[in-house]
Amino acid sequence: QVQLVESGGGLVQAGGSLRLSCAASGRTINNYSMGWFRQAPGKEREFVAVIQWNSATIYADSVKGRFTIASDNAKNTVYLEMKSLKPEDTAVYYCASGLRGGRSSIGFDSWGQGTPVTVSS
Repeated sequence: QVQLVESGGGLVQAGGSLRLSCAASGRTINNYSMGWFRQAPGKEREFVAVIQWNSATIYADSVKGRFTIASDNAKNTVYLEMKSLKPEDTAVYYCASGLRGGRSSIGFDSWGQGTPVTVSS
């Protein structure tokens, strides 16, 4: 059974940085696409970034240049490095895994429980 466990969320001031981690078990991440999505209060879940099964990376326009997704296959963990954080980045961040990947949640079949990120102004 696939399990994804996120960590690293918290409270940070605008302009600050955080690094989220997603530790996977039951699945070898370098054979899958690994993505990050987020859901702000009262809003739908939205795509943030993905590292595809072929190592290509895709970012949402809203985070491009500020966020970096990377994986450590030895640790079976994917990271989301977030810099220059803005209040609008406040959300629960979810890790996801799937064969197809991409920008849509349809491309992912396993999800973590989420880690909250709050950016204060």
